[in-house]
Amino acid sequence: MNFEPYPFEKLNNLLKDIIPNPDYVPSALTIGEPQFETPSFIQDELKNSTKLLKKYPKTSGEPTLREAQRKFFKKRFNISLSDEQIIPTFGTREVLFNFPQFLLFDIIKPTIAFTNPFYQIYEGAAIASRAKTIYINLDEQNNFKPVIDEDKLSRCDLVILNFPNNPTSSVLTLDELGMWVKLALKHNFVLLNDECYSEIYTDKPIPSLLEASWHVGNKNFKNMLVINSISKRSSAPGLRNGFIAGDEKILKEYMKYRTYVGCASPLPLQSAASVAWLDEQHVAKSREIYKNNFIIAKEILGIEIPHATFYIWLKIPHAINFTKKLYEMYNVKVLPGEFLAREDEDGQNPGKDFIRIALVENEQKTRDALMRIKECLGE
Repeated sequence: MNFEPYPFEKLNNLLKDIIPNPDYVPSALTIGEPQFETPSFIQDELKNSTKLLKKYPKTSGEPTLREAQRKFFKKRFNISLSDEQIIPTFGTREVLFNFPQFLLFDIIKPTIAFTNPFYQIYEGAAIASRAKTIYINLDEQNNFKPVIDEDKLSRCDLVILNFPNNPTSSVLTLDELGMWVKLALKHNFVLLNDECYSEIYTDKPIPSLLEASWHVGNKNFKNMLVINSISKRSSAPGLRNGFIAGDEKILKEYMKYRTYVGCASPLPLQSAASVAWLDEQHVAKSREIYKNNFIIAKEILGIEIPHATFYIWLKIPHAINFTKKLYEMYNVKVLPGEFLAREDEDGQNPGKDFIRIALVENEQKTRDALMRIKECLGE
């Protein structure tokens, strides 16, 4: 298999010969990892559950975890999931990599489509599945929303959307998601929405694909799947806890597959994740921090505050050169957008001339780093 280096490896190679200005404290706004303490009640539950280490965890997850995830989904999206319609996962990266391999295994010359730019694990899954890839470009002309090309979609076996979107911060409305549900049913492809940023919104809650499926009458979620995680919502990426939910028929067979994968979550991690899924107060506090960071960014950089995520997708001519200059002169790291995207069949890379800025620090560090970016832009 020939996998592309991850964007952060490409960034390290880009900057390896540059000596950053030592007059500034280093600032890295590259990775979507919340730089805040995991709430104490989650940590306490983890500490108090260490006695469970003597037991093997079930691949299907403990009943308490499954119930907590279903309660989260009901409270947040007003959708009642049966136990057969949700599977706890070891975060979402593993499921995004192995689910396409499971789904596409028996298909001769499978085709997968996903939004471009993208979370690179989508590409890795396509390579591991020996699938042809179709890119769904997100660019300024379409307001960073996926343009529907039915001719291409009719050839797909699996389509992966990612809304709220990393890195562009764009969102889809309930009706827009509903259009994709109808397309998946019309052309009989499986539609998966990566919803890991659904809880990091700045104003109104963001809808789920399963809400949209219910909305358009697909109440058994045929061909519909979503994934979600507590990594962003609970500042707990180290717990590695998420889920995949939706089409019961698909998940029944995928559950069998997972028993061979060996990615069951340790029981103390499941206990800590359970209390995290059930609590909304700590998530609301996190949202306020990220929203305030966007307010600071609007003040300093003049951006429009997005509806969700904690990313700024900033248009910068010659983004590669700007990234190097920013690091050398101001000791700030950002991620060039073209590292997060690929050239399509027309030779267009929708990430070119953009940088991604992750606003995952506290107010003071955020303000300081953004002021340095502003100074660099003004030179």
